[in-house]
Amino acid sequence: MEAPAALPFVSVSDVTKSYGGAQALRGVSIAIMPGEVHGLVGANGAGKSTLIKILAGLTEPDGGSVVIDGQAVSIGNPHRANEFGMSFIHQELAFVPGMSVIENIMLGLPKKTRFGMVDWQAVARDVEPIARRVGMTAPLDTTAKELSTAENWLVSITRALVRKARLIVMDEPTASLSASEAEKLFAIIRDLSASGIAVLYVSHRLDEILSLCGRVTVFRDGRSVAELSGPSLTRGALVEAIVGGFVEAAPRARGPATRSRTMLSVRELTRLPRVIGASFDLHEGEVLGLGGLVGAGRTELARLLYGADRADGGTMIFDGKPFAPGSPAAAVRAGFGLVPEERRADGLLLTKSLAFNVSLARLGSILASPALPFISFRKRGDLARSMIRDLAIRAQSPEQPVGRLSGGNQQKVMIGRWLVSAPKVLILDEPTRGVDIGARGEIHRLIGGLAARGMAVLVISSEPDELPDLCDRVLVMAEGRIVRELSGPEITRKAIIEASYAATERGKRHE
Repeated sequence: MEAPAALPFVSVSDVTKSYGGAQALRGVSIAIMPGEVHGLVGANGAGKSTLIKILAGLTEPDGGSVVIDGQAVSIGNPHRANEFGMSFIHQELAFVPGMSVIENIMLGLPKKTRFGMVDWQAVARDVEPIARRVGMTAPLDTTAKELSTAENWLVSITRALVRKARLIVMDEPTASLSASEAEKLFAIIRDLSASGIAVLYVSHRLDEILSLCGRVTVFRDGRSVAELSGPSLTRGALVEAIVGGFVEAAPRARGPATRSRTMLSVRELTRLPRVIGASFDLHEGEVLGLGGLVGAGRTELARLLYGADRADGGTMIFDGKPFAPGSPAAAVRAGFGLVPEERRADGLLLTKSLAFNVSLARLGSILASPALPFISFRKRGDLARSMIRDLAIRAQSPEQPVGRLSGGNQQKVMIGRWLVSAPKVLILDEPTRGVDIGARGEIHRLIGGLAARGMAVLVISSEPDELPDLCDRVLVMAEGRIVRELSGPEITRKAIIEASYAATERGKRHE
């Protein structure tokens, strides 16, 4: 008589989820067995993060089922997810920096007490063996802010084991680790698997997926499109499943390859470990795309160009002169502008008016008098009204708080700020993230108009659909390196995704 087949620990079937009418999941399914390391891969926007939020109890699915240990469940909240035996370690590790390691591990958990007070010595006796099992060497009373990223990963795994997790979800675990640190993490993952703990390993690094995972589920456009294991689990099969089936839109009409003046020349620009030897030219009147997966180093490269971070090495020539900005203010004075990825956190003063925000880069032109440091509210209002008119910004008045505008109109305010100051180079980091399709088209037209005026524009986007419609050339980054340049009819969604998954030699990564 055959032994009954083991049940999956977690089984997700035909799960759907929509946000604001847009479908993030269109019927995904995945089953995770006890003790297996199961890979989850897919391009940006494929639905991986949405599935993790559902398993973590941060959002409810619209349809489908989640089954744990053979029983259909509604997770509902993070506390219930922990009760079901699931722990989640995200790329951006969540700790209270001023609290000790043991306090962070035990946060939210019942603790042994003595005379009505937490008995930290007794708690430490229970936690210590688990911490040593995963290779922690830092004392438990060390504050979290004193630890490296790799050490904080060990703390996160210890916390999951203290919570008696049966499934640990790891999201891009090696994004900030060196090669040697990553190898230590892989050994821990294999040990967890051998002890019966399941790991859902979410990563863009296919070499890691192939090395660690016995089975891999591939998401594409909100659907689970393949489950690969055994001989079928190859790099080629993974890339084909991630990319496959796309209908390529005809590339936009482009003129001859640009012969315009080089505005910015970058050679071997490096800031380890996220940017390694970046070299490219950006021309006057050109829209240059920068593609790649989340964590590839694109935003870090933009921060080097804008003076927000200092380079470890390399050179830049801007408008014919050596360029090494010591701060964003120096970059702005030289003729740079930046629309950041997080416009609400890094770009806009949400409680201030549209007029206040749009005029920030050109305060000198709206002074009441050149001799006095006072703003002319009439000039500021005229400037804001011209931007509202030229950019079709939907606002009640120039004095409306910018935080009350829609995402698309907030982004237009950010772009308008640089329109009035007319920089020579404008960097736009994820310019259409969080905006509706109508606003996206308007923003694309604005970008094309800026280039037509002679501005050199660098567009960073995680959406491979966006760059073919917009760019004259596209650079693709992977693991901190520019791995491919695409131009003309080469710029397709498929080519961008395939280049994004380009292999890089792990030995070249920063130790």
